[in-house]
Amino acid sequence: MDLLNKNKKNKSQFTILNNDSTDGHGVFGVGTLNLNNVSPVIIDVENERAFVDMGALHARSEVEKRIKFTPNKEEVPNGRPYWIVWVTVDCNEHGAYYAGVAACEMTVEREARRGYKNLAEHVNHMDKALKRKIVVNHMDKKSKKILKDFLQNHNQNMWEHSSEDLKQQLEA
Repeated sequence: MDLLNKNKKNKSQFTILNNDSTDGHGVFGVGTLNLNNVSPVIIDVENERAFVDMGALHARSEVEKRIKFTPNKEEVPNGRPYWIVWVTVDCNEHGAYYAGVAACEMTVEREARRGYKNLAEHVNHMDKALKRKIVVNHMDKKSKKILKDFLQNHNQNMWEHSSEDLKQQLEA
C-alpha cells in the first residue's frame, strides 16, 4: 500500500449523530453534544421582530452572512443591535416547555459588512441553554419583551409549562 492510499484510509469522516452518543458503547462520538432540541432565535431589535434561523448554529444565519466579525464592539459604532437566543426545548410530566434560554449580543453594520460578536460568549451561552439554564438578565427591556412575545406566540402551552424563573427574567 502506498503512502497516499494509506493516508486516505486513515482519515475519519465527519458523522452527524442523531441518537444518544453516550449510550455506553464507548466508541467514536461519546461526549458529543446533541443539538436536536436547541434552536437559535434571532431578535432584530430595531424592527421589533424575532424569528428562528437554524443557520445560526453554524454562524450562517441571514444576519451573519457576508459579515466579518470582530471581538471589539468599538470597531462597529454604527451597527444595528441583534440578539441570538439559544432556546432548548424539553418535556416533563406537563408536556413540552422552554427549558434553557440564553441570549448573546451581536451588532451588525450591513453597509460596511462588519459586525461585533463575542464568539466565546455564543459558545458558552449555547452550552448553558443546553444545560437548561436561563441567561437573559443582561438583555435590554425592549429585547426581553420581543423574546417573551415570540415564545408565547410560538406555543402558548410551552410557555405556560416553562419555569417561573424564565417568566420573571423576561418581565420587562
